[in-house]
Amino acid sequence: MAHLIRHKIGNKLTNAANTVSNKSQAKVSGVFARLGFQAATDEEGLGFADCDDLDYDYRQGMQMDIMQGDEEGGEMDGGDELMEGDSHYQRDGTGPSSSSIKNTGACNELASEVKPKITSWEAGWNVTNAIQGMFVLGLPYAILHGGYLGLFLIIFAAVVCCYTGKILIACLYEENEDGILVRVRDSYVDIANACCQPRFPSLGGHIVNVAQIIELVMTCILYVVVSGNLMVNSFPNLPVSQKAWSVVATAALLPCAFLKSLKTVSKFSLLCTIAHFVINILVIAYCLSRARDWAWDKVKFYIDVKKFPISIGIIVFSYTSQIFLPSLEGNMQRPSEFHCMMDWTHIGACVLKGLFALVAYLTWADATKEVITDNLPSTIRAVVNLFLVAKALLSYPLPFFAAVEVLEKSFFQDGGRAIFPDCYGPGGRIKSWGLGLRCLLVVFTLVMAIFVPHFALLMGLTGSLTGAGLCFLLPALFHLKLMWRKLLWHHVFFDVAIFVIGGICSISGCIHSVEGLIEAFKYGVEE
Repeated sequence: MAHLIRHKIGNKLTNAANTVSNKSQAKVSGVFARLGFQAATDEEGLGFADCDDLDYDYRQGMQMDIMQGDEEGGEMDGGDELMEGDSHYQRDGTGPSSSSIKNTGACNELASEVKPKITSWEAGWNVTNAIQGMFVLGLPYAILHGGYLGLFLIIFAAVVCCYTGKILIACLYEENEDGILVRVRDSYVDIANACCQPRFPSLGGHIVNVAQIIELVMTCILYVVVSGNLMVNSFPNLPVSQKAWSVVATAALLPCAFLKSLKTVSKFSLLCTIAHFVINILVIAYCLSRARDWAWDKVKFYIDVKKFPISIGIIVFSYTSQIFLPSLEGNMQRPSEFHCMMDWTHIGACVLKGLFALVAYLTWADATKEVITDNLPSTIRAVVNLFLVAKALLSYPLPFFAAVEVLEKSFFQDGGRAIFPDCYGPGGRIKSWGLGLRCLLVVFTLVMAIFVPHFALLMGLTGSLTGAGLCFLLPALFHLKLMWRKLLWHHVFFDVAIFVIGGICSISGCIHSVEGLIEAFKYGVEE
C-alpha cells in the first residue's frame, strides 16, 4: 500500500514537472524561431499533446493492475520523452524528428491517397510529352534558316536541357548532419527564394512565377493556335476560318478546368505520346518515299542572320520541361530514378527531333513551311493533321494544370500572404468561383490565339524570352549560388558557359521575334 501511495505521489510530481517543462519549452521555441531554427508547428504540438494524454492514461491503467517492477520502465519512458522533446528543433528542416514521423504517419498515408504517386515511366511520358510535343513541327523550319548548324543546335539543346534539369533538381536537396541528401525545397520558386536570401527573400520567387506563368500560358495559346491552323489547312474547302476552328478547339478544352491531380494528366500524356509516334511515322514514311528527290545540296553551313535567332528560340522552346520537373520529381514513387528518366527521354527526343527535322527539310527544301504538315499532299495532310489536332488537345492539360497550380499557390493558397481567399473548400473541393476562374483562363488562351495567330513567331518569342531563362540562365545561376562550395571546376565552367550562351541566344531571339511579329501585323500576314 505504501508503495502504491509513493508511486501516485511520484506521478503527480512528474506531471507537474512536465507542465512546467512544456511552458518553458514554448518560450524557448520562440527564441529558437527567432534564431532561424524550425520548431514544431501548432499541428505537430497538438499531435504531441494527444500522444502525451494517451500515454498518461495508458500508464495509469497499467499501474492499477501491476504493482511491481514498473519503476525502471517509467524512468525509461520519461527519458525517451525528454529525448524526443529535445529533437523538435531541426536546422533548416533538414530532417524530421522521430516523433514527427510517428505523428504524421497517418497524415502522409492520407496525402498519398489524395495525391497518388507516379512511376518513373509515367514521369517519363510527361517529360516526353513536354519536349517531344507539337513544337517538333517547327523544327524543319529551323533547319531552313540554320542548315547544319540548326541540326547541331537540336543536339546541343538536348544535352544542355538534360544537364540543367538535373542540376535544378539537385538544388532541391541539401546534406544533413549525417551526410544524407534531404529534400528541403519543393519547387522552382523555393530554389529562387533561397538564392535571394537574406536581402530579398521573395524576389526570386516572384521572378520565377512570372516567367513560369508566361511560359505555361503561352504554351496553351500555341496549342490553340496550331489546332486552328491545322484544321483550316485540312479542310480548306469548308467556309470555316482559323479563328472559328480555334473556338471549336477551345470548347473541347473546357473540361480541363475540372482536373484535380497529375495522375490524370499522365494518362493524357501517354495517349499524346502514342499519337505523336503515329504522326512521325506517317510524315517520315512519306518523306522516305521521296528519298530520290532529297535536296542534300540545300543543306549548308550558312545561316540566315535575321531568321536564325528565331530558329534558336524554336529549338530551345521545344525542349522546355524545367518548370514541370520539381513537381514531377516530388511526385515520383522512386525519385532516385529521376536521372535515368531524364537521360532516356532526352536521348530519344534528340534522335527523333533531329531525324524528323532533317528528313522533312530534305524533302521540301526551300519550300518548307512553318508547320511542316502544311507541305503534305491534301489527302495525307487531312489524316496527319487530325492526329496532330488530337495531340494538341491531349497536350493542353499538362501546361494548363501546371499554370493553374502556380496561380493558385501564388494568389490563393499562400497562407496569410495570399492576395485572394482560398479557392478550395474544407473538403478539398474547388469553389464555384475558383472553377469559373479556371474556365476564364481557358477562354483567355482562345482570345490570345485569335489575335496573334502566328505559330512560329510566337514559339520563337516564348522560347527566347522565358524558355532560355528557365532552361539555361536560372538553373545555371542557382546551381552556382547554392552549390558553389561543392562544385568542381568543370561544373563551374559548364554553368558559366551555359549562362553566357543562353543570355546571348535569349536577347537576339527576342529582338528578331518581336521584329517578325511587328512585320506580320504591319503587312497583315496570316498563318
